[in-house]
Amino acid sequence: MSPLRLAAEPALEARAAAFAAPRPRVLLVVPTYNERENVESLAEGVFETVEDVELLVVDDASPDGTAELCDELAERFPRLRLLRRRGPRGLGRAYLAGFEYGLERGFDVVGTLDGDLSHSPAYLPAMLAALQGGADVVVGSRYVRDGGTINWGLKRTLLSWLANRFSAFLLRIPAHDVTSGYRLYRAEVLRWLGLDQVRSTGYSFLVELLYRAHLLGATIAERPIVFHDRRTGRSKLHSREIYLGAFRLLGLRLAPPKPPRAGGGELRDALEPPGRHATGGG
Repeated sequence: MSPLRLAAEPALEARAAAFAAPRPRVLLVVPTYNERENVESLAEGVFETVEDVELLVVDDASPDGTAELCDELAERFPRLRLLRRRGPRGLGRAYLAGFEYGLERGFDVVGTLDGDLSHSPAYLPAMLAALQGGADVVVGSRYVRDGGTINWGLKRTLLSWLANRFSAFLLRIPAHDVTSGYRLYRAEVLRWLGLDQVRSTGYSFLVELLYRAHLLGATIAERPIVFHDRRTGRSKLHSREIYLGAFRLLGLRLAPPKPPRAGGGELRDALEPPGRHATGGG
């Protein structure tokens, strides 16, 4: 029995109630590279939808001035933060930098979404409600009822769907959209994932995170989203990255990552309110 699955249903309900009050601190991480045309609209959408979150733009030295615009927008949006990265670019590295920022500053929830307006902030309330209902990880999913994609051709839609089915089946992840970058994580789960051991990059990085969470027994929930293909700028996803990611996932299946700590007591306690311990459940 994995550590997180030690919790019985009463403990899950108590954890959800404790999470709901007081209001959790939420950080949304947005990796960017050349997203100057989109970042202002994204900030407007996030703060109009969920007022009490903080938005962290993790910029990989964009030559188009994305970071400089964020500095200007900070006067208008006091909860907008900027993290300038140097060195090798990459989606996985940007996510890790954002996670580290959030965990070091004591946020209760750390989420991710794309900077190209493909992830509408309108879905955030439903995703946050799923966390309040007891989930440990919430995925904004294109491949559940009422989810979907807009402005994708048949080839790209089919390739994405097949990649998700292959990845979920291969790694036995109980989710339909394992490559979605629209997610919310409880901070306690991120601390236990062994982020310093993650070796995947690009979109296989997202699959590996969900796989590690599943191996720990995290409760994964999905909420439907409609993914809008980017309105401006150029996509950074290439077919080569998808095929390389598939090989990395095969490696994960053959050599699954080990939990970073032995035993389940600390993790179980971290995900339950103080003074409550699970009984039973296997």
